[in-house]
Amino acid sequence: MKEPARILVVGGGYVGMYTALRLQQKLKRGEADIIVVEPQPYMTYQPFLPEAAAGAISPRHVVVPLRRVLSKCQVIVGEAKRINHAKRVATISTLASTEDGSGDIDIPYDALVLAPGSISRTLPIPGLAEYGIGFKTVEEAIGLRNHVLEQMDIASSTRDADVRAAALTFVFVGGGYAGVEALGELEDMARYASRYYHNISPEDMRWVLVEASDRILPEVGEEMGKYTVRELRRRNIDVRLETRLDSCEDRMVVLSDGERFRSRTIVWTAGVKAHPMLGETDLPLNGRGRLKSTATLQIDGVEAAWAAGDAAAVPDLTHPGQECAPNAQHAVRQAKVLADNVAAHLRGEPQQEYRHSYAGSVASLGLHKGVAFIYGRKIKGWPAWFMHRTYHLSRVPTFNRKARVLAEWTLAGLFKREIVSLGSLEHPRAEFEQAAGSLQPPKS
Repeated sequence: MKEPARILVVGGGYVGMYTALRLQQKLKRGEADIIVVEPQPYMTYQPFLPEAAAGAISPRHVVVPLRRVLSKCQVIVGEAKRINHAKRVATISTLASTEDGSGDIDIPYDALVLAPGSISRTLPIPGLAEYGIGFKTVEEAIGLRNHVLEQMDIASSTRDADVRAAALTFVFVGGGYAGVEALGELEDMARYASRYYHNISPEDMRWVLVEASDRILPEVGEEMGKYTVRELRRRNIDVRLETRLDSCEDRMVVLSDGERFRSRTIVWTAGVKAHPMLGETDLPLNGRGRLKSTATLQIDGVEAAWAAGDAAAVPDLTHPGQECAPNAQHAVRQAKVLADNVAAHLRGEPQQEYRHSYAGSVASLGLHKGVAFIYGRKIKGWPAWFMHRTYHLSRVPTFNRKARVLAEWTLAGLFKREIVSLGSLEHPRAEFEQAAGSLQPPKS
């Protein structure tokens, strides 16, 4: 009897999870064993991170548990350290191998799907590593929410005018989806929360968006991008185009236009880059560290290996000479084609090319505010915001998550916002350590 093929999926994000999900649906029992390796036991639906940061959605509803969705797959919570595709072996570090000292484990495979995703693309800006806050994970989103509310608490209780001004100054670097949506949602939340502070008004807060290019949200078109700038400025948000962050040492923000001011909140959303683990493989990379892929999503010149999403440079057949943008819309669509091609490879059938038709883009700018560019139509305000929610509700995996998110949105419309900061969640043992430390006998 023929042994089932071993399919190794590295990464449990959009591409990894959707590929494994489709494979477990398409392949017959005994046809293949699917192994998914991912550092976290869940997939994060990143378009919901701004709403999670604003408190509109519970953090646990922004993530999808891999073991529940991929019930026919073997899920390993670990990180791929090296891949030797010539020998068809991946070296994996797991929680157990770290804890018991047994070392990394080698996993042999017959077919490989590489989808480790991306990490934040940072620059060697003085002070950024010490004071910058990312916005790519659910942990960062909730940490940022707690941080913003804590800054309002600091500003409310301090007598130092400089500390108050720095606490109420919030800087977002990067005018793409992540930066604009995070700023819009958090400014909305802070504006609402200010009514519960006796000495803070919305006018006391300063929100700054720094973008190096001459436009924001390029995906929604130039006209909608300009509308977004006008909308943000109407809300007294300081939008700085063609401006760079030069330094933030000692919480002193220095911009390329010469302005200097103190801020205790510097959020970095200026792009992503391919996961560095790709450099630990024997697979071909392009100049930006992404895997060279063909239109069938196979790694160029390599047998039985596929890649898609942020980790892959996939040619855009609808725009010859260009590559598909590393966004969620492409990742979800590519995963379907990738899974079908892996199944076709196992069965000796021809593979299909990835070709997409651009539907458009939507972005939220806060509660009841948004912009959209759908099938050539420009939409703004409440209709765009509603379209944003409807689209992403339809795309979030599993009926369970759809129902929970919809229920939370409904309740949020009936009751007041939550304005509680749970910063202690980031250091849950702090109080116990303090109590236990107070019982230690004095040193002689």
